[in-house]
Amino acid sequence: MALLLWQTLKEAIHAYTGLSPVVFFTALALAFAIYQVISGWFASPFDDVRRHQRARSSAAEEAPPIPQPVQVGEITEEELKQYDGSDPQKPLLMAIKHQIYDVTQSRMFYGPGGPYALFAGKDASRALAKMSFEEKDLTWDISGLGPFELEALQDWEYKFNSKYATVGTVKVTVSEAETASVSEPAETDDGDAHVTKQEPTVVDKNLETPAESDVKNE
Repeated sequence: MALLLWQTLKEAIHAYTGLSPVVFFTALALAFAIYQVISGWFASPFDDVRRHQRARSSAAEEAPPIPQPVQVGEITEEELKQYDGSDPQKPLLMAIKHQIYDVTQSRMFYGPGGPYALFAGKDASRALAKMSFEEKDLTWDISGLGPFELEALQDWEYKFNSKYATVGTVKVTVSEAETASVSEPAETDDGDAHVTKQEPTVVDKNLETPAESDVKNE
């Protein structure tokens, strides 16, 4: 039965196209390949949009939702360290000039493994001003900084205020005034040091000058 159908198909192909079955099916496959290529050139832009939407939807499903910022109030530097991103259940916080910001949405930068991960859970005002990654600069103390460094820190502060939510403040245990103050040696008046006090001259009233003795003898 199959052989009869194949024989009938070959006769029909030859009768209508004048081609052998091999040549006919080869041409048909080639025409289909060319159609696929040309149709790809003129694909609808909506197809790309739909593909991007599907990719974004799948990425959104995989990434955990970002929690809403929670106010932490006034906390110490030690308490702030608990929000360095090591615990994914807690928000990711960092501070500038004692002001605490929720940077959870930028975990790829400030979270573990990120380029600015060492700033997380700290008030790194000095490090941001100097763009330093040294441990000694991870502090809120900005005393002694130059105008350019202070301007850089202000730019960071503007950026954080516009992008992240403020959730609290850092309570420092050491007074800034005491830390920033520099003791200066007391000035001495060298002029006064060289002035010698003139001692009063004591005159013995019992002693008489020669002139007075002569007057009495006369």
